[in-house]
Amino acid sequence: MAATQGILEWTLVSECPIPQDVNALLVAGEVAVAAYKTIRDSAIFTNKRLIVRDSQGITGKKVEIYSIPYSSINMWSTENAGGFLDTSAEVELWTRAGHIKVKLQKGVDIRKFDLLIANSLLVD
Repeated sequence: MAATQGILEWTLVSECPIPQDVNALLVAGEVAVAAYKTIRDSAIFTNKRLIVRDSQGITGKKVEIYSIPYSSINMWSTENAGGFLDTSAEVELWTRAGHIKVKLQKGVDIRKFDLLIANSLLVD
């Protein structure tokens, strides 16, 4: 388990179809709205939370699931890529559990990602 006192950090590579097996994790009234591929797993935005699946070990059979309810996010920031040598964008989330950093590779639209967070946190 990752320590929440430090910074949790994930890298999202590209947007992907929503994995069907995520439905087993959803509560009544919860709907998956977008998914992103990580290096080995996926991060799924629902209308209630962000779910990150983290495979561990050589075989990846051991899976840790992080569930971040939007209600626990106090603040966020987004930073677009700088240009030629700086190709990844970054998102930082400050939550009740700690600080989370999400790196977005070139294939991920930072403004669409920012809008997903804003719609999840600010729209009733």
